[in-house]
Amino acid sequence: MAHLEVDNIRKVFDTPDGKEVAVEGVSFEADDGEFVTLVGPSGCGKTTTLRCIAGLETPTSGKIRLDGRDITELPPNKRDISLMFQSIALYPHMTVRENIAYPLKVDGVSKEKRNGPATEAAQTMQIEDMLDKMPGDLSGGQQQRAALARTVVQDPGVFLMDEPLSDLDAKLKAETRKEIQRIHEKLNTPVVYVTHDQEEAMTMSDYIAVMNDGEIEQFDSPNDIFYRPNNLFVGQFIGQHGMNVAEAEVVRSDSDVSVAVDGYEPDLRLENPENLSEGQVTLGFRPENTLLETDATEGIPGVVELIETFGEEAVVTVDIDRSEPLLAVIDSNRDLSEGADVRAQIGRYAHVFDEETGDVLTHTMRGRKQPAD
Repeated sequence: MAHLEVDNIRKVFDTPDGKEVAVEGVSFEADDGEFVTLVGPSGCGKTTTLRCIAGLETPTSGKIRLDGRDITELPPNKRDISLMFQSIALYPHMTVRENIAYPLKVDGVSKEKRNGPATEAAQTMQIEDMLDKMPGDLSGGQQQRAALARTVVQDPGVFLMDEPLSDLDAKLKAETRKEIQRIHEKLNTPVVYVTHDQEEAMTMSDYIAVMNDGEIEQFDSPNDIFYRPNNLFVGQFIGQHGMNVAEAEVVRSDSDVSVAVDGYEPDLRLENPENLSEGQVTLGFRPENTLLETDATEGIPGVVELIETFGEEAVVTVDIDRSEPLLAVIDSNRDLSEGADVRAQIGRYAHVFDEETGDVLTHTMRGRKQPAD
């Protein structure tokens, strides 16, 4: 059973302007069968973290262990780790068989002993009938499978993948994503996967590390990352349309604690009302849970600014006075036009964040307010 432990690693680069901290105190673990994704905006430190695990960079401090063995300063070929880069990078002058077997050649495995593992890896990727072809004779999807076969041929303890789908078109990306998931389930080996694409992270992962400014903001399951973000950054970064935010205030009565936006007090059940003090807070809620009503008297008042239709759904931008515009996802067949006056109401899920730090104070769920004792 393989167990990868990344323990409080820090990476500092020397630059002409001084020191640049690329990774700061990153820690996580991955066991057999677990697919862990590092996701975040460009420059957040996810690729540097992966390169430290692979041995292409040496952490300034911290430890990396595989099955309890300290591999922090070992060269890449001594780590029992395989890395797939963003570029497919098949050698054009080699056959598919030779490309797949190349890591074994680098490790000093004889030609006779390389053929069996290369054939087995090709069978795993369902390209065994293409072993004697040249890369130029393969389609883009077949080349991607050959690159994956080259990654798995060594049967490493851990697989690392650095944005392997970013250069693919949408259709090929979806096909290859399924292929990676199939191979992962078959091999049952820990995978650490880097991407800036949150859709990849949400659909492929057992655990996600959302990174920002060299640190992990939240390490959790995709479900908890989406429904229970630790802070406003995670809430706004994760999700196809991000998260709506609105300035709100805490409203207290003798029997209840609630939040209000422009006098609108949504019917929300607070999980931890004791965390809220009187004053300003930030209310976050997703476009998918934002309802637009044209005849209602309750809700956040606004004007429809833009309607973008995507098949059965439409994304509506609503201009409001107190903060950035809100987004709402509605049925594209709904009779709603730009310029219409609407009231935005909060649906099932919402979150209350500290106005200054952005840390979550409480998660909320739509439901009837609890009666007073």
